[in-house]
Amino acid sequence: MVSPLDGWPMQLGMSLGLLVSALIVWGLDRPRGRWGTVLRRRLLFGVPWGTLVCVTGVVGVYLFVQDGWNHWYNPVTVAFASWSYLYPLGMLAGPFSHVGPSHLLGNMTSTLAVAPLAEYYFGHYPLERGETSFSSWRTNPWVRAFVLFPLGVVVIALCTGLFSWGPVIGFSGVFFAFAGFALVRYPLGTVVALSAQDVIQTLYVAFRSPQTIGEATTHFSRPWWFGIAVQGHTLGFFLGAVAGVYLLRTRDVQPSAFRTWAGGVIVLVSSSLWALWWYRGMETFVLFRGLGVIFVLALATLVALAVRTTDRNAFSPKARQVGAVLLLIPLIAMAGVAVPINLTSVQHGGQNALSGVSVRGYTVTYAEDVPNRKVSVVDVSVGGETTQVNTSGVIVVNPDREIWSREVSKGQLAYSGGATVRVGGVGWSKAVRIKRTGWSATGGGTAYQVWLRPPDGQWNRAFSSGPASASPVLAGNNVSIVAQKGRFALRLSRNNTTVGTAPMPTRNATVTVDGIRFTREKRRIMASINDTRVQVAAKEQYRN
Repeated sequence: MVSPLDGWPMQLGMSLGLLVSALIVWGLDRPRGRWGTVLRRRLLFGVPWGTLVCVTGVVGVYLFVQDGWNHWYNPVTVAFASWSYLYPLGMLAGPFSHVGPSHLLGNMTSTLAVAPLAEYYFGHYPLERGETSFSSWRTNPWVRAFVLFPLGVVVIALCTGLFSWGPVIGFSGVFFAFAGFALVRYPLGTVVALSAQDVIQTLYVAFRSPQTIGEATTHFSRPWWFGIAVQGHTLGFFLGAVAGVYLLRTRDVQPSAFRTWAGGVIVLVSSSLWALWWYRGMETFVLFRGLGVIFVLALATLVALAVRTTDRNAFSPKARQVGAVLLLIPLIAMAGVAVPINLTSVQHGGQNALSGVSVRGYTVTYAEDVPNRKVSVVDVSVGGETTQVNTSGVIVVNPDREIWSREVSKGQLAYSGGATVRVGGVGWSKAVRIKRTGWSATGGGTAYQVWLRPPDGQWNRAFSSGPASASPVLAGNNVSIVAQKGRFALRLSRNNTTVGTAPMPTRNATVTVDGIRFTREKRRIMASINDTRVQVAAKEQYRN
């Protein structure tokens, strides 16, 4: 039986609630067609067709190019990031691809909230002096709605892929371009539109899952700001702002500098463009919050200056040029830095793993404490931070595609015990499974092994850790767990000399080494000698 607080009853209730509340507001305001008139004045039939075309296209890439149709929660991502100019497919597909459904949902709801305002500013009907609708193909509202606006979005998206620093994936750079474009004309409207993103996402999630049950659990997580592509977001914002200022100069509109600045600060802070971060170790990251706030204030000031100096009556031609140039300088600088970075060929050697599995040009392996070749493309050190960063985990390499990516971290695999990495290309995808097995020494570390399984293949051992020593000392002997040849063993040593070894006992079995009995009780290894009995190891437990 369906609960009245879940499933279709709540979906129907929410639909009726939206309808009733909209009718009440409509009845109170009695717009008598004013709302539709305002929209139809700038949009064909009052609909942001270009936005809908763009959203449909991006969702189509996720479903049919990344194979999200068959693997909604685990699409192919590694093949569709902007790794290098030497891999054109990644450069072209990266801005339109996403790493998972939550990534896609976040970017699409943001786009649906802000892009219609940007499209309204662009307009399906021309506002430039001396131009009328249908006087040319550029002023044709059908062409502007279904061709020019989507084409402009594609150009902006490609620029975010081509001129971002290092590999990026996702439509978020274009979302920031929408925000920058709309901000120069409708600063407060952009703030309201950005707030609507949470409303759209909440409604979508509520319709999909009206009721959710949560419980207290432990889980593996990184800081929320880890992985934010600030460089791509900044580039998109600059591209949108420059395009917006250019359009503003062709129209007789003079927005307020204060409104532009205030709107810019609110938009950029609420969209986390202040979250400047970097790596500090393999699973440690640093957030430069103070520097990020200064960065946002500088961006908002630059945009306000460029927007205000478009006023021909208040500023001289030289001042207007200065305002435009100040906005162009950081954009050109970002592109100039990106070119040599994205032209760099990634070195693929030195994984130090026992073995990997190969799938149509891809090699999936596991390694620890190796240079992160995604980050260490150039050697730069500033303020005690460096681009020379090491990493550990499941690594995917494809020399032909200039791909080097740590797909699953060591910590994540230690938490979950398993993972699936999907590799592929246009029209195909294959899954490589990964599992970790290990034993934790009492009071010490963990000895573990990592195994890989290719599609239609057998499990292959890819990595074995060093021994893990338990803290209890038995009759002067130290006990260690050793991972060797795909199995685990118990090793006794005294004064750094091995006394004896024995394979890890099976369930309820006992092995004896130098008079010490080791018994396996479920997941525990108990050691006994004379009247002493103590736990020395436990099988590693995972939380899927």
